[in-house]
Order: sequence, then C-alpha cells, then structure tokens
Amino acid sequence: MKLYIKQRVFSWRDRFFVKDEAGYDRYAAEGELFTWGKKLHIYDASGAEVAFVWQKVMSFLPRFFVEINGREVCEIVKEFTFFRHSYRISGMPWHLNGDFLAHEYSLDDSSGRQVMWMSKKWFTWGDSYELDIPDVRNELLCLCIALAVDCAMALQESHSG
Repeated sequence: MKLYIKQRVFSWRDRFFVKDEAGYDRYAAEGELFTWGKKLHIYDASGAEVAFVWQKVMSFLPRFFVEINGREVCEIVKEFTFFRHSYRISGMPWHLNGDFLAHEYSLDDSSGRQVMWMSKKWFTWGDSYELDIPDVRNELLCLCIALAVDCAMALQESHSG
C-alpha cells in the first residue's frame, strides 16, 4: 500500500489530505489552531476521527504521542544524533532511521524487517511524502508516525533558521 501526503504551504491551520495509489482521499489531517505544541486529528474517508497525534511541549527532544480510536498506541521520540535522523518508537518494537538530509526514512521492526519506507520529495511547493507500507494493517499507525516525524522536522527547521 502506498500513501501520498501533500501539505499546503499557506493555511491558517494544517489541513491536508492523504491519498492512496489510485488518487483517492484515504485520510484527512487537521491541526488545531492556537495550541501549545502540535496537535493533528486524523479522519478516515467517511469523516470519522480515527487517530490523534500530539506533541509533548516540555521535552528536551521532540516527543509525540499517537492515539488510535481513543487509545494511546505509541510514543515517538527523536534521538540525539549528529549525522542521521533517528526516532525511537516506544510501545512498538519498531525503530525509524533517516538519512542526513531527512528525505529517506526506513521504519523497521526488531527483526530488521521493513514496516514502512518514507520518502520526502525534493523541490515541491509544500512538503510532499510517499509512504510505502507493505502490510495494510500498519497503514494508520505508519501514517501517524510519518506525520509526527514531519512535525519534528518542521520544529527543527523553525529553531535553526
């Protein structure tokens, strides 16, 4: 299963759609306006809220929580590294590693099997991602992890420039 995320550049609050390989809207993500930390609500194609991604603000390193159907599923913590991007996924036996430029990520399970491949597209108006998720059962959780990583990267860019 492949999912495609294309974020708008200018909007008062984050609102964008996640499309499938056929170009159909699979999910919608909407951020909250005027909050402490990033908060994203994820809706399925019928408009029902299926997930919530939120940032813990008083934390040394970026830290996000994922709730699916009202239940906390995992915590994503950016690890302190110099030459690559690395995230620990607490609550799941997964680990996310990215390249130096933060454009390619591999989410692997404890046995080294790939759970998701995430690629950020170069030279696009607004952030665009392609997610390749071999097991459709992991689709929503992988999407939430990808959105948390995008939020962490945006925070890092806002603090560095």
